[in-house]
Amino acid sequence: MKKEPRISVHFVNGEVDVQKHSQLPAIGCGGECIFVGRTRPEFNAQHGNLVELSYDCYETMAQTQLEKLATEAVARFSVRAIHICHSTGSVPVDAASVVIAVGSDHRDDAFLACRFLIDLLKSQVPIWKQEMWADGTTWSDGKPLVNIENK
Repeated sequence: MKKEPRISVHFVNGEVDVQKHSQLPAIGCGGECIFVGRTRPEFNAQHGNLVELSYDCYETMAQTQLEKLATEAVARFSVRAIHICHSTGSVPVDAASVVIAVGSDHRDDAFLACRFLIDLLKSQVPIWKQEMWADGTTWSDGKPLVNIENK
């Protein structure tokens, strides 16, 4: 009898606690993959050093969309557990803004599902990122989706 996958999606104000949000349930998964997205130090010729990123989202819609993507990842990659946590508000340089933890029977499925989830989160989920520089602000355009081989 196949057990129902465990999916959880959370939003936190400010930095994501990586240790707390990378934990998966002990349900006998053979492979776990954890993606951590952090604010990296950058320099803008016009505005100076990056101080922090500020995230805004339409939380109800983002929650629904992330749960839908997680359900799709379960179906595509035989995943048994997914935990996604994303920041809202300010996240300073070197701090985590997103954690995606995936558990599956085999490592390949965990890696593929984790990549699938972060790429689609960045392109489909209503979360916006404002860059706060030493002297001004800009809105991030994001990056184009990298093609993921269908399994």
